[in-house]
Amino acid sequence: MTSLRLVFAGSPAAAVPSLRALVATRHDVVAVITRADSPQGRKGLLAETPVAAAAAELGIPVIKANRLAGEATEAVRAIAPDLGVIVAYGGLVREPLLSAPRLGWINLHFSLLPRWRGAAPVQRAIIAGDDLTGATVFQLVPELDAGDVFGRMTEPIGRHQTAGSLLGSLAQSGAGLLVRVVDAIADGAARPEPQDGDVTFAPKLTVVDGEIDWTQPAETVDALIRGVTPEPGASTTVDGARLKVLEAMIARDVPQLAPGSFELLGKSVLVGTATQPLELLRVHPAGRNVMDAGSWWRGRK
Repeated sequence: MTSLRLVFAGSPAAAVPSLRALVATRHDVVAVITRADSPQGRKGLLAETPVAAAAAELGIPVIKANRLAGEATEAVRAIAPDLGVIVAYGGLVREPLLSAPRLGWINLHFSLLPRWRGAAPVQRAIIAGDDLTGATVFQLVPELDAGDVFGRMTEPIGRHQTAGSLLGSLAQSGAGLLVRVVDAIADGAARPEPQDGDVTFAPKLTVVDGEIDWTQPAETVDALIRGVTPEPGASTTVDGARLKVLEAMIARDVPQLAPGSFELLGKSVLVGTATQPLELLRVHPAGRNVMDAGSWWRGRK
């Protein structure tokens, strides 16, 4: 069986299962590219990416770069890998780096391409109310997420899943798909096929995308909250201050409320929408700690 020299590019925790899975194969991960250390937390202390930490633990040389160009390209050329593998690196691979590995680059993308090309496929799928998602491994080309597909797997979206929990699940199952594709490429058995279907895009989400519009139906609001959790987070304004909504659910068998109006019913904090109210479960008031919604409501001045 043929083994390949791989260079792996990735940054967040969702890419770590793929890195670990590849290291456990017959192939040789000769280097890892990840984004540079960045300020994290309230104190803004510099921290390395989860992929950088995993690579250090595994004893793999790390190239830190916020752009896949210049020095990063030269470093990859010096390594002379057979194949580049990218999983949620956080940047585009362009020429001449795109052609640096002998077999080019493949990408593990957490959607059923061509649906949800772009930076936030898991979040956008939940927000749109999709019932099904998955992961796709495809050949990287200059056009965004448009290359031929080597393999895909599907996974249903649970009615209560957040983007964080769904991404964690896809990161594990997608790692297995990625290994199978790399093995097939090494063995000469891979047969990529063009993408087929309607193209939709998943641009990166901002804080504004997480602002709740209570005039929408309950299902739409619920999907938004789950889709932007944990990042960038869902929020609303109460008493002139921002309130992050970390967890909520559609309330059943309760009186309808005017959109955006709050009411304490027993121990439950309800907010009206265009249809059924939502019950707030966990919230993060500005300048305070995360707490259950009932404690927050009773503690308001």
